[in-house]
Amino acid sequence: MDAFYASVELRERPDLVGQPVIVGGLGGRSVVLSATYEARGFGVHSAMPMARARRLCPHATVIPPTPGVYAEASRGVMEIFRSITPLVEPLSLDEAFLDVAGARRRLGSAAQIGELIRARVADEQRLPCSVGVASTKFLAKLASGRAKPDGLLVVPRDAITDFLHPLPIGALWGVGERAEEALTRIGLRTIGDIAHTPEATLARALGPAAGAALAALAWGRDDRAVVPHEPDRSIGAEETFARDIDDPVVVRRELLRLSERTAARLRAAGQVGRTVSIKVRFADFTTITRSKTLAEPTDVARIVYDTARMLYDALRLDRARLRLVGVRVEGLSEADRTPRQLAMDGGGEDWRAAELAADQAAARFGPGAVRPATLVDREQRDRDRRTSSRDENTTVW
Repeated sequence: MDAFYASVELRERPDLVGQPVIVGGLGGRSVVLSATYEARGFGVHSAMPMARARRLCPHATVIPPTPGVYAEASRGVMEIFRSITPLVEPLSLDEAFLDVAGARRRLGSAAQIGELIRARVADEQRLPCSVGVASTKFLAKLASGRAKPDGLLVVPRDAITDFLHPLPIGALWGVGERAEEALTRIGLRTIGDIAHTPEATLARALGPAAGAALAALAWGRDDRAVVPHEPDRSIGAEETFARDIDDPVVVRRELLRLSERTAARLRAAGQVGRTVSIKVRFADFTTITRSKTLAEPTDVARIVYDTARMLYDALRLDRARLRLVGVRVEGLSEADRTPRQLAMDGGGEDWRAAELAADQAAARFGPGAVRPATLVDREQRDRDRRTSSRDENTTVW
């Protein structure tokens, strides 16, 4: 998908189409979630600090993120993909691999299928996307990037090296900043240079495994199949504070909010998890994690929060200044296949029933329709800061 979050926002703001638009928060530590290509022309990109993005492009329109809307748009796009072929491997909300070999007799060549996908996404979801067509996952992903924005690029089998070898070494999967520096030191600048370098030389520079992987990719060799579905290994949420926090009450309230969000995502995905972990990042960027494995897997926010709070309290941070906290649930399995231990007093099942009812209210009235009372004041202030005019119904429980 092209500038996915920004494109989703522009569906409701057509007056901003063709203008520089940035999606992200306005806090001092907010980062860019997405930016239109007009804003990218000024050097703005995802994950950039918002303060810097606004300096680079001061005339850009900044839109706060709209929770829930992006996942809904992603589901619509993925449904289109799965109507083309059952072999769809999502990489994220806005990216997927499709194996269309079995659809060619019905729908035409791979290039025709790519154009069909683009046309249907534009027509049914009013969103632009770019498609790369190739014989391997690596080449298809690379081609989709070169096709942006709103284009299609086919890499024929007999033109793989013509397409691949002139590209810079940073275009290869697995070549990050350090690997690029190591390869540049030995005089390699393009993928073609890597292709014509002995594997032993690459192994000395990067290690045997990385050297062998890059040697294969440099010739377009990639034997990985499209995997239709790979379940999440973990589900979680984290928050960077607008300023460093040293108040345990504020931190615990944030842990509760993150636990609520994480548990809701678990239930939406039909997953439960056995291990709860927290992440704490200090003002000096030092980061620590702690985890606890539960007796039974859960998708109940109350249990997730109780565990997260226990882990946080055990750290005894003595008002240390925190920059970020996060909550994550790991060891996932399908909820309907996981046996549940029944408690004589209801316990977690009572909480789960209440949270399922809250899910139904949120589906009808919008995110935040039902929430713990301790979060109401904070979320009201957050809502007042946003420019969205959407009304919310609030029930306190």
